[in-house]
Amino acid sequence: MQLPKNIPLRLGIIYLIMVLLGVLIICKVVRLQFDVELKEKVKKISYYTEELSAKRGDILTHDGRLLVTSLPQYRLYMDCMLPDEPVFMSGVKGLSVALSGFFKDKTAAEYEKILRDGRAKKRRYVKLGNRTIKHTELEKVYQFPIFKQGWREQVYDRNKGGGIFEVKNVRTASYDNLASRTLGLANENGVAVGVEGAFDDVLKGTPGKRLLRRIANGEWVPVNSMSDVSPRNGYDVVTTLDVDIQDAAETALRDQLKKSSEFEAGTAIIMDVKTGEIRAIANMKRASDGSYAEAFNYAIGWATEPGSTFKLATLIALLEDGLVDMTDKVNTENGRWNYKGHLFQDVSHQGYGIIPLQEAFEKSSNVGFAKLAVDQYLGKERQYIDKLYAMKLNDNLNLQISGEASPQIRYVNDKLWSGLSLPMMSMGYEVLLTPIMTLTFYNAVANNGRMVKPKFVSELRKGGEVKQRFSTEVISASICSHATLEKVHRALLGVVEKGTAKNIRDERYKIAGKTGTSRIAFAGGGYDMNGYKKHQASFAGFFPAEKPVYSGIVVLYTEQTKSNFYGGNWAAPVFKQIADKIYASHSEWEEAVQPKSSDTMLADLIEDNKAYAPQKPANKKLPSVVGKTLKEALFLLENQGLRVAFSGSGRVVKQSLPAGTPVVKEQTITLELR
Repeated sequence: MQLPKNIPLRLGIIYLIMVLLGVLIICKVVRLQFDVELKEKVKKISYYTEELSAKRGDILTHDGRLLVTSLPQYRLYMDCMLPDEPVFMSGVKGLSVALSGFFKDKTAAEYEKILRDGRAKKRRYVKLGNRTIKHTELEKVYQFPIFKQGWREQVYDRNKGGGIFEVKNVRTASYDNLASRTLGLANENGVAVGVEGAFDDVLKGTPGKRLLRRIANGEWVPVNSMSDVSPRNGYDVVTTLDVDIQDAAETALRDQLKKSSEFEAGTAIIMDVKTGEIRAIANMKRASDGSYAEAFNYAIGWATEPGSTFKLATLIALLEDGLVDMTDKVNTENGRWNYKGHLFQDVSHQGYGIIPLQEAFEKSSNVGFAKLAVDQYLGKERQYIDKLYAMKLNDNLNLQISGEASPQIRYVNDKLWSGLSLPMMSMGYEVLLTPIMTLTFYNAVANNGRMVKPKFVSELRKGGEVKQRFSTEVISASICSHATLEKVHRALLGVVEKGTAKNIRDERYKIAGKTGTSRIAFAGGGYDMNGYKKHQASFAGFFPAEKPVYSGIVVLYTEQTKSNFYGGNWAAPVFKQIADKIYASHSEWEEAVQPKSSDTMLADLIEDNKAYAPQKPANKKLPSVVGKTLKEALFLLENQGLRVAFSGSGRVVKQSLPAGTPVVKEQTITLELR
């Protein structure tokens, strides 16, 4: 470009620079018009997509009672521009005092400054308080000055009161810590476990999204975009648990554990014989303060040497192979038998001498079973192990919830197999089983040989409609012949009638089962650690013996050896206490017994009613639960013997049966919550 002749050189340079800058600016503007990436950056600064959480599904009992739900909690904000000027100015001091007293995090003067600044700066989302608000506290907050302008007929209008209550659902158990480890409320190292963990994908639902826009004062407000997607709530999971049986199992287990400071932990499981549905699963571990709580799932997560409960498997193998009969004689010596340098001993220091196999099983003779295994299977060890494998005792159950420990039954070619393995395995050593695996085996015996997989969840529901059912899975159609089943049924009944568990014998209904006591091996195969010898006592069985409905197992773990620490003394009474509670609701089980005098019958009836009968509600009239929380309503109504259905969340605003009407047991009452 040629400069005019009358313009000095210095001014010409400045003029040229200005022209070049103008050209650059024009180029930049043009580029901005077509720079898509930059547009997206600007858009991201002005807009963002917020994820909207879906309501997590509920967890229910087998009969539809609420176990776990998501209850709303609220974060409080205020739109300082919504209240009318006279309403704001006359109520700001009162609101500040109320907020200060409620949250106890700031003075009233500090809250007043926050609110007045928000009004002056036209802020639409002013955060208030240092915590969330529980649903039970909402009604109080709604009545704070200014806020109360929006509270009309149980509905809050933020446009009039200015309060913004952003909801967040919090997981809450309806029965406190009942079955918390199985349900998954007691997480391990932040990892979801139990039903919550295993069914997380269906419980959590699908989150939604909404577009937010940044306004002039830097806050974000919803845009109501066409791209917004509403969240889809999760499915409800119907478990197989029974609240009453679960409560009985936890109570009985905890009561027994508290009787000795040497107890480390315990577990109890109750299963429906036909379906394999788990009605109760309790796990208790001692805390540092001496209390017991659910901290580890011993029932499915800890495989130990079961001890004498495993003698049932050995007995079935012997009978199935046609090697023995229940009337055959067994020489138990004087209670001691030395084999390959190892001393096998019975509880009785005098021994039992020569006795029938039926009696050897009833007395749980270690000597008798070790000798039988050697006499009948020495040189044919594979035949014995194959029989155990055929009974599915070495297979994983592949349960619906995670954490299952694997069973272990060594084969003869295992590097750890020794000359003692055969007799040791016959009495429940050198094998590892979880309590639920042992129970599954005993349940098969109760179920006419049909082994079914334990089941924790029966259905998935959405809005009350069944979306998926989980049928009973059969592991083995028959673990043994019917002839063998008849014999082992009599043997298990004999254990309770006159054997090692005769202390739980009951004339009203019969229990069949087997006691067990064993040392707990540590890593490396040893039994001693730091001078302690850990033991476990167990009882596995079923009832009523003639037509089994429930099977169960109880296992107690002790830190040190107790001189009288046997399955019959410690585990069997826990089983009996649970069975008695169940019996109380099944009067049809009671068998005809020897006639008694009218005075004796009356005394027995009074005593039974004291010990076993469910508590009758003090008030036989239906209470009003309007205005109460769901948990409060469930407690009141279910204690009256009613079944409860509900819809919505929050507090009860309507009940289908009016207060004051007579209570009809098992009648359904529907609650509307809002």
